[in-house]
Amino acid sequence: MSTNTWFSALKKSAVAIVGTATMIGLASPAAASPPPGADGEVGVQVIGGTRAAKGEFPWMVRLSMGCGGALYAPNIVLTAAHCVTRTGNNTSITATIGVVDLQDTTATKIRSTYVHRSSTYGASTGGDWALIKLASSVTNVKPLKIATTKEFDTGTFDIAGWGDTREGSHSGSRYLLKAKVPFVSDTTCRGIGGYYASLIPAAEICAGNLANGGVDTCQGDSGGPMFRRDNAGEWINVGIVSHGNGCARANAPGVYTEVSTFASAIAAAAARI
Repeated sequence: MSTNTWFSALKKSAVAIVGTATMIGLASPAAASPPPGADGEVGVQVIGGTRAAKGEFPWMVRLSMGCGGALYAPNIVLTAAHCVTRTGNNTSITATIGVVDLQDTTATKIRSTYVHRSSTYGASTGGDWALIKLASSVTNVKPLKIATTKEFDTGTFDIAGWGDTREGSHSGSRYLLKAKVPFVSDTTCRGIGGYYASLIPAAEICAGNLANGGVDTCQGDSGGPMFRRDNAGEWINVGIVSHGNGCARANAPGVYTEVSTFASAIAAAAARI
């Protein structure tokens, strides 16, 4: 992030691993980065992570503007609103699916046809989410289901992405990186003050190692999912990499869009596009 905060740089474009150049970054904002351009954002990556195995998270998507995402339906990607500029027809985005190595020639690449950007993004109620409709369906991957209640908005979460592996590197990762981050309560997160004083409890979730930092999403991870297992042992998307104060700093957790809050709005929008 160029302003020392994720929101201005929307740090979630990549996931970074502190001190590990090969790690992928996801959600925590990197220190001050420039604001996103048209259909392109600075992004964040997973820091403190390890390489994901091919097929481990088959619904992970890399978007050509430098963000992450997750397959919500066979022909729809769920990502962050700050990764796109507006709602409407859009054929400029390419989604890369089915690989962990971005140089893997077996990747499935599909162009976008339409973008829906949350109408409440930037409002006091929050809403950093967007949907990207693809020109064709992905038939060999089961989409990542989303949380519809707050039941899973706690515990230890998984993050993944192709973002920066250290704050401020702006280089991203060739390989998909993964890591785990613990839930941080709204009270604790807002209590940090400063950057976090404006947290929207009903719309955002914080996660990260407050005492030591070291693990987080970063530039280039924006839009990617924060996920965990549900009661049936299936992966469920509970958060979307949104912003943060730097990447993997102590006492500076990543901030994620609370998917359960917007589940009905996401479903309604998906049914229309």
